[in-house]
Amino acid sequence: MNQDPPVFSPINLVVENQRVHARIGGDGPPVILLHSLLADHSSFERIAGPLARTHRVIMLTLPGFGTSDRVEGGLEAVADRVAGAIESLGLAEHPVLLGNGYGGFLALHIALRHPKMVRRLVLADCGAAFSEPGRAAFRNMSAAAKEKGLSAIADVAMRRLFSPEYQSAHPALIAERRQRFLAVDPQTFHQACAALATLDLRPELGSLHIPTLVLAGEYDEATPPAMSHELAAGLPQAQLQILAGCAHVPQLQEPELFLSAVLPFIDAWRT
Repeated sequence: MNQDPPVFSPINLVVENQRVHARIGGDGPPVILLHSLLADHSSFERIAGPLARTHRVIMLTLPGFGTSDRVEGGLEAVADRVAGAIESLGLAEHPVLLGNGYGGFLALHIALRHPKMVRRLVLADCGAAFSEPGRAAFRNMSAAAKEKGLSAIADVAMRRLFSPEYQSAHPALIAERRQRFLAVDPQTFHQACAALATLDLRPELGSLHIPTLVLAGEYDEATPPAMSHELAAGLPQAQLQILAGCAHVPQLQEPELFLSAVLPFIDAWRT
């Protein structure tokens, strides 16, 4: 008999009178999903249902996205807001943080700033620092969007998420992701670009003694696999997996492959 799909319920978490929206479903060890800058919580929908059959899944809408209130003060302030939202859930056990792209950078910040609240980390397609060309890409995207609006960089954003071949084969998905990107709060986008263009967490990595799975899409142009290699090498308890054929959002592109990498790792502590 097929199980009914898990139901996800919306909830507004309040941190210092500011709202953080979430969708919560399933039962079991908690997993917090943190989305990319070029996407939103819906980028996890293909893995959230299967994951919620065995876990309590919390899909957060990051500050400045959707109905979650924006926060000023850089990635540290955003990470602290998210940490406050997680604390407000009153979870019975420490969660796994699973972040993709921008969400991965935030998960890493949270773990560095609040290490006692995190059981394990899954960092998908992120890193500890960008190369100079990577920094320039954020500055250029932000400048173009300030001048002409987010629509002017929508093609660039989609290229950073998916390879041209994947876009050609999945036009409906790309159209839907484009609309999600265009809904991003411009000020949040600009602030994130500025923060990522100066980010360098490499000196802090050695202090983080949390089991970590670093995932990288083989064809990721936004955060190239070299960044994941560097990140995994700098963390004392990290393992690295390259996801063949994937780009920046592997949970959308190949959800079964993504889960086959994630599930054994997040449940390893139970065996």
